Order: sequence, then structure tokens, then C-alpha cells
Amino acid sequence: MKARDIMSRNPRTVTPETRIQDAARMMKEEDVGILPVIEGASKNKLIGVVTDRDIAIRCVAQGHDSSKCMVKEAMSSDVKTCREDDSVDKLMDMMGREQVRRIPIVDERGALVGIVAQADIVKKADDGKAERTVEKISQESGKHNR
Repeated sequence: MKARDIMSRNPRTVTPETRIQDAARMMKEEDVGILPVIEGASKNKLIGVVTDRDIAIRCVAQGHDSSKCMVKEAMSSDVKTCREDDSVDKLMDMMGREQVRRIPIVDERGALVGIVAQADIVKKADDGKAERTVEKISQESGKHNR
């Protein structure tokens, strides 16, 4: 099974200039905890992600005004990605190693084409590896579970 078989296509995105308040509203509307950050509205090049946790830690907890704070102030730019033709095993290995719950899927140019969440893997995987991946993701570490 490949990433393309389980990924959510065309996820909602934001740009670095999107207001945090608007990003949070999109998360609520879409019932997601992550939004990919793309270079610009007309470009689909992935440059990072912003999570609900990023917003809480880097904006709200810092006392920033969410109506003025921009995504670029809270986003993570050191994002690990996979490709559509990568195996689900590769996705699970990366999620476990990086201790992240979601992996953006990009094409050969780095353009966003989808996203795979931990729940997508658990729903589709038919072996004990999905369970072991969830355990690795959930282990205590210095990383924040995107």
C-alpha cells in the first residue's frame, strides 16, 4: 500500500501571512489539528506546518494577540515529508522515528498533494506495525507531536 492510497488529498492550507485566528478557525471548520503552510496563495510549495499545539504554545501562551499574530510566528518549518509513491511502511517508520502524528505528502517539486494522519494508517493497516507506530509516536521525548 502506498501513501496515495490513504492520504487526504488537497488539504486546506495557509500562508505565512495568514492570521493565527483565521488558521484556528479553519482548523475548527475542518476538524483538523494541522494546516500545511504553503509559500503563497498561488503556489502550492510546502514550507511548513502549523498545528493547534503550535498556536497554543507559540502564540496564546506567549500572550500574543491572535487577531494580529501571523502563522509565520507559530509555524514549524523543519517538516519531514513523504511522496505519494512511498510505502505505508516508510510513512510509519518516519512517523515513529520523528514522533509525529501527521506527514505532509509532496510531489517531486515539493508541492503539497496531500497529508497522512496517524488515524489514516490505523484505519488501513492490517498488521501490528500500526500499533507499534502509535506507541513510538506517543513515547515521551523533546519533540512535540505534530
